[in-house]
Amino acid sequence: MERYLICMAVCVIGGLLMSRVAKKLHLPAVTAYLIAGLLLGPFCLGRLNFLGFGFNTLAQAEDFTILSQAALGFIAFAIGNEFRLSQLKTMGKQAITVGILQAVITTVVVDLALIALHLVYPNALSLPSAITLGAIAAATAPAATLMVVKQYKADGPLTKLLLLVVAIDDAVGLILFSASFGIAQALEMGNVNLTAVVVEPILEILLSFTLGAAAGYLLYFTEKFFHSRSKRMSLSVAFVLLTVGLSMVEFQIGPIHCGFSLLLVCMMTGTVFCNICDFSEELMGRVDRWTAPLNILFFVISGAELDLTIFGSPLILLVGIVYIIFRSLGKYLGADISCRISHADHKITKNLGITLLPQAGVALGMAQTAVLLSDGTMVRNVVLFSVLIYELVGPMLTKMALIRAGEINPEGKTSARIANPS
Repeated sequence: MERYLICMAVCVIGGLLMSRVAKKLHLPAVTAYLIAGLLLGPFCLGRLNFLGFGFNTLAQAEDFTILSQAALGFIAFAIGNEFRLSQLKTMGKQAITVGILQAVITTVVVDLALIALHLVYPNALSLPSAITLGAIAAATAPAATLMVVKQYKADGPLTKLLLLVVAIDDAVGLILFSASFGIAQALEMGNVNLTAVVVEPILEILLSFTLGAAAGYLLYFTEKFFHSRSKRMSLSVAFVLLTVGLSMVEFQIGPIHCGFSLLLVCMMTGTVFCNICDFSEELMGRVDRWTAPLNILFFVISGAELDLTIFGSPLILLVGIVYIIFRSLGKYLGADISCRISHADHKITKNLGITLLPQAGVALGMAQTAVLLSDGTMVRNVVLFSVLIYELVGPMLTKMALIRAGEINPEGKTSARIANPS
């Protein structure tokens, strides 16, 4: 037990110290936390095998999965706070159009590239794995994006649309992956399972929205019994932890496997709560401050979990480079095309695609499912490689795009304690 406590303390302290170095280099804090995780991981300082000083093995980093899940829950809860009716009336239609189209276009672009690679080098990647990777490419990591927005107090049309799009992206990505993975399994086994391809993903989304809406309303109802700010904050924290736990429950109804999406459940909880509670904004600010150390832990642990041994395989590097290039192209083109269709402002059209590059938890979850394919390990390793690159580079690109759009000021010109003007 003492090893876990020491390790958590070292992770938070290491992440904070690295963020000071990153500040000098004008890098986002998220990137600093990930680098701190790499340094404390089993391929660097973790090898020294000091008590609690880093992670000696990847398995030790995975022991902290429950903390990562809790952090994702709070991140999703905070994103749900962006779905206020006032914003949805002005940007809802545009966000749905962009959220769906950019994900679908990304999947198509990556599918075409990887299928072409399969035809040229059949031994490099199977057709089922190529199709599965195309669907995984649609997923965008909301955590890194939200952290950059919070750190630099970003505000403006691009920021508002971005937060809505990354939230919608999770639901769209879930449907695309379920359909593509079902097709991939059908190609390997010779039969299509309509239940897995159509029914289960739609049911998962509906169940997640229902559970999240119920939790959001129940949180508001319970909050009314308390007037102390600290007690209301404590209750909010407890409800997020409750929804994270409930979202991990899985059950079977006949031949149908039922489950929940953690991100969708917690986002819906935040959405319902912020729209029916008149003191939600002040309360969400207090919860954000409480979860700051948890968010640092999440990114440091994520950095420690990045497997550097994948650099030793030329085949993984080849497929990974093709995947990264064409996923980046797909996100950029998808955002550009969908923004033009929805008549978005020129600054949004030019910069949105770059902000959608970060990829992490959701994609890794999908990759873990894809291991069931005959060469599913290849899929997982390619996603691990892409996550390593995207998580280190993505936050920096997001920051650059938001600066270019004029929604965060260059560092050194404003205090971090003062929000940027809208």
